[in-house]
Amino acid sequence: MSLKGDRLELETDVTFFGNSVMTRGGIVSFAGFGSGAANDQSAAYIQYAATASGNYPLGILLNDMVNLDLTRQHINWYRDEVQQGGKLTIGKKGYWITNNLTQGPAAIAYGDIACLHNSGNIVNYPGSYELAPYGTNSWNRAANPKIGRFLSVQDEDGYAKVEVQFPN
Repeated sequence: MSLKGDRLELETDVTFFGNSVMTRGGIVSFAGFGSGAANDQSAAYIQYAATASGNYPLGILLNDMVNLDLTRQHINWYRDEVQQGGKLTIGKKGYWITNNLTQGPAAIAYGDIACLHNSGNIVNYPGSYELAPYGTNSWNRAANPKIGRFLSVQDEDGYAKVEVQFPN
């Protein structure tokens, strides 16, 4: 999955480490916690959560985390790669065009609420987030926390513009 170049980054965060291979464009969540307010604790790391339920989303991942043999090749700085175990950049406020998407109960539309889904994907929630759609209580807001809004429909390549704002 990936991001396109059209973006507006208003706020980013570089205080968390990544311990697994990840591609940019999805929503990362807390996985491990450091103690206190120290910024350089490897125990404070993030990941793409296998399930959204019970996870606290932090923001959209802006780097690729790779696991390379650095004795044979170097990191591709032009692709904004970070070696596994390093610090990652997380987008907290702004908009990004991503294809880490899962379609919700209806096709993605402009203005739909964007929520965290499994494995860091973003799922759309049409209508009012506070009220369940179609007269049922089918949307579990605790399992799929709100992260922002869709600012476009999904294009033919599977990308959509998503505005995120953390914390929500």
